[in-house]
Amino acid sequence: MPAWSPPKERVEPITSIRLEGAASEEKLTRKQGKVTLDHGGGGRASRELVQGYFLPRFANPFLGKLDDSAVVDLPPGRLAVTTDCYVVDPIFFPGGDIGMLAVNGTVNDLSVQGAKPLFLSAAFILEEGFDLADLERILISMATASKEADVSIIAGDTKVVPKGKGDKIYINTTGVGLVADGVDISGSNAKVSDEVILSGSIGDHGIAVLSQREGLGFGTDIKSDCGPLNHMVEEILQVTREIHAMRDPTRGGVAASLNEIAAQSEVGIVLSERAIPVKEGVISACEILGLDPLYVANEGKLLVFVPPEHTSMVLEGMRKNQHGQDTQIIGQVVADHPGRVVMKARAGGTRIVDLPLGEQLPRIC
Repeated sequence: MPAWSPPKERVEPITSIRLEGAASEEKLTRKQGKVTLDHGGGGRASRELVQGYFLPRFANPFLGKLDDSAVVDLPPGRLAVTTDCYVVDPIFFPGGDIGMLAVNGTVNDLSVQGAKPLFLSAAFILEEGFDLADLERILISMATASKEADVSIIAGDTKVVPKGKGDKIYINTTGVGLVADGVDISGSNAKVSDEVILSGSIGDHGIAVLSQREGLGFGTDIKSDCGPLNHMVEEILQVTREIHAMRDPTRGGVAASLNEIAAQSEVGIVLSERAIPVKEGVISACEILGLDPLYVANEGKLLVFVPPEHTSMVLEGMRKNQHGQDTQIIGQVVADHPGRVVMKARAGGTRIVDLPLGEQLPRIC
């Protein structure tokens, strides 16, 4: 992916304000104006956009060379690569925004393979007329999220589409990480008797985005759980390498992720409804909307499959992390009903937890 072209013109800030939430660690220089088609034309306006917005936020020695690609030295290890596109609506939501989502989502996809995330690329598709102040807010959020995850954005690209041909902003990120020797984590590695661990409450992200999009109030503040999982995974791998599978349950929620692992590993999974943490606000919202929290997206939760003799060490390590304080054992892998996930209901009996037929909540990531 080509790096951004070198800038020549300076864009001066107009005013300054303070941001709350994802971008609160950095001052936002509020710039006036909108994205124009000239910003995507490769000329002076493009260079002004790059210099005034992207480079000040993502500056690092690799990006600073402004070559057509970033050249990096990698330590020994197996390479992990992932890519994802982010089209969330709305682009700002309680607990995060599309920029934070883009960084953390890609970091987490690397982390659940046991990889240490190192570098990201970021490509932006901007719609003509998009507010430049909102762009700067998103870039600050990405810079803050990258700092928290300890990764660098080393290459990128920007394109502008005519008004009406996009929806404000889309972001693509590609991530590169390294998997250490002795780490073999895959959805196809779950074993009978493994315990299934979940790092916290489910459904927060999907309900936060939906409530903002539709202007719904549920009588409580529901915020996205968007956050990086790599530090938690590092802590887990420091206590044991005997981790069979990990997954961050995003689209389709916990239900989709567990069904995928059950199918890949050809095992059954039994869940305990009582053990699955769900916040009261999410429960209330799902009851009103006719949704099941198991199928609602998360953006900062971790599912871990671990042999029972290592469970206590993993639980202790996860609970020390700020994103894993509510970690619980929610189920077990069994030999029965391979490829199926079932749940022991709180009221008694069992039910099948199947794959969702489609996307219950579109545009949540």
